[in-house]
Amino acid sequence: MRTFQFCRERLETSTLEAALADPACGGYASFEGWVRDSNEGRRVTHLEYEAFEPLAVKEGERIIAEAVARFGIEHAACAHRVGDLGIGEMAVWVGVSARHRHEAFLACRYIIDEVKHRVPIWKKEHYDSGDSGWVNCERCAAPAQATHEHARPHAHGHGHAHTDRIVPDYSRQMALKEVGPSGQARLLASRVLVVGAGGLGVPVLTYLAGAGVGRIGIVDGDRLEPSNLHRQTLYALADVGEFKAELAAARLRALNPDVDVRVHCTRLEAHNGAALLEPYELVIDCTDNFSTKFLLNDLCVELGKPAILSSVYQYEGQLQTIRPERGGACLRCIWPEATRDGLVGNCAEAGVLGPVPGVFGSLQALEALRVLLDLPGQLGDELIVVDLTTLSVSRLRARRSSACPPEHCTRIAARTTAGVPPRDLELSFGSLAEALEQGFAVIDIREPQELVAEPLPVAGTHHIPLQQLLQSPERLDRAARNLLVCASGKRSLAAVQELQARGYGPTYSLSGGLLGLKRRTLA
Repeated sequence: MRTFQFCRERLETSTLEAALADPACGGYASFEGWVRDSNEGRRVTHLEYEAFEPLAVKEGERIIAEAVARFGIEHAACAHRVGDLGIGEMAVWVGVSARHRHEAFLACRYIIDEVKHRVPIWKKEHYDSGDSGWVNCERCAAPAQATHEHARPHAHGHGHAHTDRIVPDYSRQMALKEVGPSGQARLLASRVLVVGAGGLGVPVLTYLAGAGVGRIGIVDGDRLEPSNLHRQTLYALADVGEFKAELAAARLRALNPDVDVRVHCTRLEAHNGAALLEPYELVIDCTDNFSTKFLLNDLCVELGKPAILSSVYQYEGQLQTIRPERGGACLRCIWPEATRDGLVGNCAEAGVLGPVPGVFGSLQALEALRVLLDLPGQLGDELIVVDLTTLSVSRLRARRSSACPPEHCTRIAARTTAGVPPRDLELSFGSLAEALEQGFAVIDIREPQELVAEPLPVAGTHHIPLQQLLQSPERLDRAARNLLVCASGKRSLAAVQELQARGYGPTYSLSGGLLGLKRRTLA
């Protein structure tokens, strides 16, 4: 029996099922579509089915092959009637046998949904009024037609379930000659890990799920905050306080139930990074801190996995694709040492318009699809910089460093994270007045607008914005014990680490910044 066939006589399910019997299979699922006596309020007397059989059989067999490859099933087949059918007759049958029932159910649903959308079959409905009309069977997947079919999954007598539903439609992208059915099958078999579900991650996740990427992993340990929403439009105000990764997963499943979404509500660190990356073939960096970006770069170089990196600062951003499996340049070929987090402001500190990360996230999603489909024009050893105030685009060549085998990144990562532990560079006080009384020179390194919005609650302090301090560290009194202060303690700690590396000390960071100081005061 062919895996996909047309029949002009009644479908005999016992014969069809027998062809799928296999003692190695423990799960079996079948789908039966019957002719119903009404449709959209009109009385139906009988149906006629026609198909362009040479093309239809090829496309049907392609769908069966996709289901076998995607779900790991053992056997599958589909039979469709053509000709004149009476009320109650079976119009279509799908059967799947697999080692486990879960894969059988999923594959059976996938096959019937794809057949309805992709195989050139037409149905002529005859009504009791004497009217009739031809329709493409793709309409059968719409809500008004859904009750024409009934699902009959079987798994050792575990009951029955209905699989009627509206299904994803990839026809617009499959119309591209570079995609087509084979490209769509390739996407369905792909596995992509997205690290960060914020301003960059939201468009990446949305477009990959919409495109039908088979498995998407989401790594993000943050909870949603109201300030996120102007650029992270996948979420709602009522979601504030929930984990972004879980919220994003729910939205993606609603957008495309065919996508297998895996959630990791954690921060990617050195101890868990390799395990998180291992099941995926492509990694997309959508984070907002340098330590994670460089760690991802190092892990991908070590594991030989391609990665698409992007970062945003106010109105501009950059995009880079690293292809270690092809011997391409990596992030450290351009910047051997990781920039300390806090030295360059993130969205919370530097500000950002919502569409800016949306543009760069969309570019990442586009590049990801080009990589997965192996389309022409993929980024090579280059860095793309886009200034959205002028819409200017710069391409910077990124030559691979001679010192860029995997062990190079490992050595650099170890050296970057070595040194004085942060706790030895941070100090806590009950108030800034207490720090002044103990002889510390208090240096506010926030931006001028931050100082205007929230002045320090004590006199006798100094204001040197972070970038000015790093450009002219001689402004610090080397003989004094300097205490750097910022909003949360991240920038001040990064500045202290940088100044210490340049030989300036003793300099310390206020632990937790002004926010931490307020918490300790209220405690």
